[in-house]
Amino acid sequence: MTTPLTGSIESRIAGELGVRERQVKAAVELLDGGSTVPFIARYRKEATELLDDAQLRTLEERLRYLRELEERRSAILESVREQGKLTGELEERIRGAETKARLEDIYLPYKPKRRTKAQIAREAGLEPLAEGLLSDPSVEPAAAAAAFVDADKGVADAQAALEGARAILTERFSEDADLIGELRERMWTRGRLAAKVRAGKEEAGAKFADYFDFTEPFTALPSHRVLAMLRGEKEEVLDLVLEPEEPTEGRSSYEGIVANRFGIADRGRPGDKWLGDTVRWAWRTRLLVHLGIDLRLRLRTAAEDEAVDVFAANLRDLLLAAPAGTRATLGLDPGFRTGVKVAVVDATGKAVATDVIHPHVPANKWDEAIAKLARLAKEYTVDLVAIGNGTASRETDKLATELIAKHPELNLTKVMVSEAGASVYSASEYASRELPGMDVSLRGAVSIARRLQDPLAELVKIDPKSIGVGQYQHDLSEVKLSRSLDAVVEDCVNGVGVDVNTASVPLLSRVSGISATLAENIVTHRDENGPFTSRAQLKKVSRLGPKAYEQCAGFLRIRGGTDPLDSSSVHPEAYPVVRRMVKTTGQDVASLVGNTGVLRSLRADDFVDDTFGLPTVSDILKELEKPGRDPRPAFRTATFKEGVEKISDLSAGMVLEGVVTNVAAFGAFVDIGVHQDGLVHVSAMSKTFVKDPRDVAKPGDIVKVKVLDVDIPRKRIALTLRLDDEAAPQERGGARPPKQRQGQGGQGQSGQGRRQGGQGGQGRGNGGGKDRGGRPAPAPANSAMADALRRAGLVDPKKGRR
Repeated sequence: MTTPLTGSIESRIAGELGVRERQVKAAVELLDGGSTVPFIARYRKEATELLDDAQLRTLEERLRYLRELEERRSAILESVREQGKLTGELEERIRGAETKARLEDIYLPYKPKRRTKAQIAREAGLEPLAEGLLSDPSVEPAAAAAAFVDADKGVADAQAALEGARAILTERFSEDADLIGELRERMWTRGRLAAKVRAGKEEAGAKFADYFDFTEPFTALPSHRVLAMLRGEKEEVLDLVLEPEEPTEGRSSYEGIVANRFGIADRGRPGDKWLGDTVRWAWRTRLLVHLGIDLRLRLRTAAEDEAVDVFAANLRDLLLAAPAGTRATLGLDPGFRTGVKVAVVDATGKAVATDVIHPHVPANKWDEAIAKLARLAKEYTVDLVAIGNGTASRETDKLATELIAKHPELNLTKVMVSEAGASVYSASEYASRELPGMDVSLRGAVSIARRLQDPLAELVKIDPKSIGVGQYQHDLSEVKLSRSLDAVVEDCVNGVGVDVNTASVPLLSRVSGISATLAENIVTHRDENGPFTSRAQLKKVSRLGPKAYEQCAGFLRIRGGTDPLDSSSVHPEAYPVVRRMVKTTGQDVASLVGNTGVLRSLRADDFVDDTFGLPTVSDILKELEKPGRDPRPAFRTATFKEGVEKISDLSAGMVLEGVVTNVAAFGAFVDIGVHQDGLVHVSAMSKTFVKDPRDVAKPGDIVKVKVLDVDIPRKRIALTLRLDDEAAPQERGGARPPKQRQGQGGQGQSGQGRRQGGQGGQGRGNGGGKDRGGRPAPAPANSAMADALRRAGLVDPKKGRR
């Protein structure tokens, strides 16, 4: 049951977002009423006073958290009340807790638990002894304890009585909410995470070599290092220890805080030593363990949040990559032994032909392959050749190059396309329904061709987690990751708009207000009754009621329909505004749409009314000027350097063109056409400080890079976007001497693994698998880079690479 929203929650969210409380209230009311974030952001600007989609997503997330907090608060209050322990002061503390952690700290002493040593000691009547020794250290502990010896209660002697008293005090110390909060924050700001390799695991865990002897403060640890070490621990390669602070001689400062909290001090009194030992025991056996669990969770949560943000940002860039458009495309899914799978899709994305060619080893039917491709290209008037970037991609790219050279009359353009997730799609239930009777291996070629035509329309058919543009996605919270990625897909789909007469079920199901069932119903209605000619016809779709129509209509496009407005993002509810514009100008709708001169002569203020305010009217005028415009960038292609096809062809100093495939917290991965992405470390992305690599590069960007260093044995390529950077000296074959090699964590292996796009982090440039410990550790190529790396904490000036 959801706790009713209180004003305090609304005002807290408003403060966090830096907006007015009434804006938050309006947004919450709309969300509770079933409206989606894309709908509210676009069509309810007056209600929320221009809250954008980013603010609304944050609001939605915080609303969920704070409501969960209220639910937990109510449950705790009820639990303590049932125990008969709820005082006015305690209730005030519970109601004042602002985080889940603080709430649980307060509840800890009242939380039902198994019988503890402290509870057993209380049942034996030892609580007065514990209280007495704490309140009056002048008492000799052994003498005081003698009075509590009772064999019938399980207290055999004075020592047993003192152990019971110690258990009672230890529990009290470790359940003091204010004390725990203070110690937790101290440990967070002063503590460190230490990693050591387990005995005998050096060789098997070589990919985690950067963490074999590693320490770093909690507050300085970036997400990819935390996740790398946690994975190393999970794979039983590393032992992790959360150290409160730098080791010191004598009593821990934390013990001193505990002692001060309860007025314990060594003043030479009979009970001081026993109390001091009790504090030490409580710290080492209860408090430190408890805080270790808390901070481990905090580290993981913070790392997960950042990793999810990185994944979401990269996914957004990939989904919004430039579409090649409605052009017949030849898709090539490269392979050696099994051949290159071929599929031709027409301008609408329909698969019209498939084949398998064997140009590479062992068959070597090169000329026959070119002849087949030329015949298909001519027969179906192909414009584009989409080549998957997996195994044999460069060899297949060479084949396409020769095809274009031998048949210039075909006017073909070849493009390398990411295969990430292609195999996941091929084996999916939807693919079997979409391409019935087609061999699984050929479906991948169809997907490769379609994702060149329209990346968004094709990639929505794949689970976002399988697209492979994150770091350590398989180590992340399933719920948190899915919720974030689903929001990204929803925002992208609705931001671009969907042609209701050509969209697939997966694409339609991402439209605001349309469930998977409704998407199926729309396609069924389309198949049975022909294309939709107006948005109003959507109301005839089974189970598509008024609310769903309100939410989805503005995002669905009908091209060539009875009403020109149906191909725009103008919502049907706002059509009366356009009719008034038409009346004012004396033109019909068709002639008004796209008529820049006339539209710019209109004043938005003249069409504002009680229902539609200035923001909506202004949006309508902009949309009418360029109806149905696609927010995605124009289509471009990268040109890989001829003769550079494998990592051994690289040499330091080369300047190459490439495509950014992935961006992680520590830099960007770039495909330069050698089957292995290179890493542009964040320190080599700009001449100025770069806080976020995505400020410089995004997946899909075409960039020029210089090769700084090549490590062939470890398949690592160091690149820079600063073309005047000095390349590292290297030996023949492109590999540097071992002591000078440059590492780059998070770089996946090339080849078949890329197809899975995130399965176990095998994807190229995935930042999540085969990760050498998951963090970059480059040795400096020059003094400038060395300084940058030291500032970034990646190189220890005394020890070199960490």
